[in-house]
Amino acid sequence: MKIILVMQLRTFSKWMVVTGTLLIWILKLFIRPAIHMEGWLKFFCGVAPNLMGSYLVPFAGWWLFTHPGFYNGRLLRFPFFSDTRMVCLFGFSLAVVNEYLQLIPFFKRTFDYYDMLFSAFGLVIACYHFTALQRRAYFA
Repeated sequence: MKIILVMQLRTFSKWMVVTGTLLIWILKLFIRPAIHMEGWLKFFCGVAPNLMGSYLVPFAGWWLFTHPGFYNGRLLRFPFFSDTRMVCLFGFSLAVVNEYLQLIPFFKRTFDYYDMLFSAFGLVIACYHFTALQRRAYFA
């Protein structure tokens, strides 16, 4: 039963990552350039990719690192809840580095503190949500 729930979590994580990535691409490549927005809607559509992308970090880690073809699923597996927090902290550090790299004019991107704030918010929500799913899979 435990193995079935863990595999269901892996399948759920895969579909979360695929669907979330498609939503981010649709928002960034089609909706924001095509629709003129003002006020809070423009602000939310500006930070939504960071929020959604950071929310997907533990799900992507679980999906990729528990894949049977990825060194037989043994490399970088994080079955414990504290490991989920470490994956989220690493994801946040990458988001911060990415945001500060946008200060370099070569990349032609814009730096924004709100992006870091919403990345942190997404990771906190994802850490709690994924840990709850993980507990249900391991202690059911």
